Parts: sequence; structure tokens; C-alpha cells
Amino acid sequence: MKKILVIGYVWPEPNSSAAGSHMMSLLRLFRQQHWQVEFATPAQPTDHMVDLSLDGITSQSINLNCDSFDVYVADFKPDMVMFDRFMMEEQFGWRVEKACPDTLKILDTEDLQCLRHARHQAHKAGREMTQSDLFSDIAKREIAAISRCDISLIISSYEVDLLVNTFNIDLNILINIPFIVNINTIPTATKSFTERQHFISIGNFRHAPNWNAVLSLQQLWPMIRKQLPNVECHIYGAYPPPKATALHNPKTGFLIKGWAEDALTVIEQARVCLAPIRFGAGLKGKLLDAMLVQTPSITTPIGSEGMHQAEPWPGAVTQDEYEFVAAAIDLYQNEPAWLEAQDNALPLLRNRYDGAVIGRRLISKINNVSVNIQQHRLTNFTGAMLKHHTMMSTKYMSQWIAEKNKSVD
Repeated sequence: MKKILVIGYVWPEPNSSAAGSHMMSLLRLFRQQHWQVEFATPAQPTDHMVDLSLDGITSQSINLNCDSFDVYVADFKPDMVMFDRFMMEEQFGWRVEKACPDTLKILDTEDLQCLRHARHQAHKAGREMTQSDLFSDIAKREIAAISRCDISLIISSYEVDLLVNTFNIDLNILINIPFIVNINTIPTATKSFTERQHFISIGNFRHAPNWNAVLSLQQLWPMIRKQLPNVECHIYGAYPPPKATALHNPKTGFLIKGWAEDALTVIEQARVCLAPIRFGAGLKGKLLDAMLVQTPSITTPIGSEGMHQAEPWPGAVTQDEYEFVAAAIDLYQNEPAWLEAQDNALPLLRNRYDGAVIGRRLISKINNVSVNIQQHRLTNFTGAMLKHHTMMSTKYMSQWIAEKNKSVD
């Protein structure tokens, strides 16, 4: 039985974030191969974390900057290690390399942190993103981690193109793995136009693009409400801070609902999903969830980025706030247009998010690289160079912290 160790940035919370849901999809895919799957993380347990044992996945708490990990990973002897985001590769990659040099190393980027950061910086400055924004220190760290790994999972096709064409990353060490959907479980019938009411917006409040989208909605809502005076906007999301709950206003129909036990249920009850996303990266789980329950959505080019190409969007992709408001009002009232948007969801899901197809592609890539790992690494000279040089500084800093912690104890 093959063994894979997944080193998580946080404990998976599939009902809180798209990243948590995507992680669980990957873990379950690995279990379906009859691999032994262990999830380890230095993060603290949370109220909304999933019980991994229900899926036959073992778990382990690990410490940052501690030699105990070296003993742990050497004893476990994984065939593969998957790092959840580049920060975990920085922390533990050199330790895996030292204890298990032949182990296949996979990086799950979730989304490109450097792209999200660059767009956030540009947004705060009120301008378009520049190359200077993109080529940040975060980018240097993230691209280095991608280069050091044997395979990196890139969730968005847009980000694959960015890595290849802007950062000159070899396509051979990348694979596009979008959201994984079991096509057979998509509901064939959902609530009708007349059975639904109100707008919905949903997203983890700790994620900066989601919080910014809520602030954007607050600005746009009076224009929508003026045309639809009896309609409400329901804002759902995990971990709402006081600044978010302070926006709750029953008089204007702008309602902060907070945590949703079942995101699909609340999205299906709404007539239209609103996602005025102004910066960010990766794929948007809220928009995928809307497709799953056939709730048309209004979003932005960044919101729909990487989620479709030639396929018509199940709703509207708008260029500015006036288009966004007009599309929201029209789609809410216009049943024929709503039905047409709804009909676009299933073909898009089948074309791009079929879990059976995506799963086979990923497992095939892992198996092929595993069999030819030495040759694969020979073609990645940049990665070998970075392992030799940059990981030495990370290694010695970590060892210094570990020794310092010992003296404190």
C-alpha cells in the first residue's frame, strides 16, 4: 500500500472555505486509490474542522521548527508528501528531503498567493496590477517552492498560463487540477424560479477578497434595493468579525447571516448569487456551489477567471458596478433569462469539473513521475539549484530556532 503524507496549513474545513472543500476532495481521491493517507499540520484544532477519521484518514499534530518532525517522517516513510501551500513546503520541504530524499514531493498551491497579493496591493492603490506588484518577495518564495517540488497542483488554467509565460516555469512540473465534482451527485432538479427569493452572497470572512466583496455589495445594494424594495441580500460566511455583523441592517434588507451549516441549501433557496469580486486568485468555490444547485450568479472577470472559457456563464460576468447592478435586477425579475442562465450550469460542470476525469489525470501524473522520478528531477535544474542554495538558509534558520526553543525549555 502506497503512503501519502499531506502537510496542511490548517485543518480542513470543507463547509468554511473552497480551499477546505478542495483539500477534502484530494484526500478522498487518494483514499480511493487505496493509499494510506495521513494528514499532519502544525495548526490548532478549530470548531469547524472535519473529522478525517470518517474517511479513513489518520491525522497527526506536528510542530514548526522542531527536529521531532524529522523522526516522525523518517518513521512514517511516505512514498509521497503533499504540501498545502508554499509556506508548508518552506517549513518542512528540506526536512522531508533530508529524511526521505526519494519521496515524491507535491505542492498544492490552492491559488497563487503572489497573484492574490499583487492584485490586492493594486486595488488598495486604486490602479491596475503591474509587473512590480507581481514580482514581489511573496512571488520569489512561492515560485521557488513550486520549482523545488516534483509536481505542483494549479487550480486555475489562468494561473498555469501565468506560471509558464510570465515566470518561465516548466509545464512538466505543473498540472491543472480544478475543483473536483462528482457529476453523478449533481441534483437533476432544484427549486424553481418562483420557489426562490432574495439574493445571496457567501464566503469565509477571513479571506480578504470575500470581505472586500461584502463591502462592495454594501455600496451596490442601495441601487438594487431601490428597484426591488421587497428583496433582501443574505450574506453568509464563516468567522464573521464584529465589523461584518455591524453591517446587518434589517431596514434595508442587508442581512449578515454568518455561518451556514449547509452552503448548498442556502444557495439553492436564493434566486441569484452575487459575487462582486474585485481582487483575488484561484477559482471561486461560491460560484461552483451556485452552479451545483443551478443558482445563476453575477460576478466580475476576476470572479469567473479560470472557471470557463468558451462556455457561456450561468448568469452574467460584468465589467463595472453599473453593469453588475443592472444584471442583478434583470436576472432577478426576468424568468426566461434566469432559466437560460440556469441551463448553462450543468454543461460547464461536465466540461471542466468532472471529478472522474480530473482524478484520473492527477493519479496518472503522480504515477508517471514516481516511476521516472530521477529523470524527472534531472530535467528540473532550477529546482535542484534552489534545493541546494535557498533551502540551506531556511534549514539553518529553522535549526537555530529549534535550538533556541530547547534552551528556553
